[in-house]
Amino acid sequence: MISKDDVRKIVLSGIEGTSIFLVDVKVDASNRILVEVDKPEGIAIDECARISRTIQETLGEAEDFDLEVSSPGATCSFKVIEQYRKNCGRAVEVICKDGQKHNGVLQSVSDEGIMLEVTIKTKTAGQKRLHAEQQVMPLMFSDIKSTKVVINFS
Repeated sequence: MISKDDVRKIVLSGIEGTSIFLVDVKVDASNRILVEVDKPEGIAIDECARISRTIQETLGEAEDFDLEVSSPGATCSFKVIEQYRKNCGRAVEVICKDGQKHNGVLQSVSDEGIMLEVTIKTKTAGQKRLHAEQQVMPLMFSDIKSTKVVINFS
């Protein structure tokens, strides 16, 4: 059986020196290999094809396998910090481990967490309308369960 670590090493070696980053590698019991890669400006299909050829050439014909190399789906949760960096300035939905859900604009990313600009709506006594205020909320990666881009079709 082909190991996930072997595929990971092949991909990392093949993308070294480029802006491409590895998002995920999955290998199931039937040797179906799924590799997700991306880069800050978005990955092109010819780059995925090149990575696929590198994996095929390296693994050779030692075992039968199915291989798919692609970018992560637009609605998939982030898996690596590079995805956060790539999506700075975009609207995201963050679900925390405590169940809280925050929608806002991803402002910045550090090694420890993110800064999320959220709209806080408040209503003071005697007012009929809600008052909206922008606030920047720090969130630690250790507190985040999932984050994904919010796709707006308006």
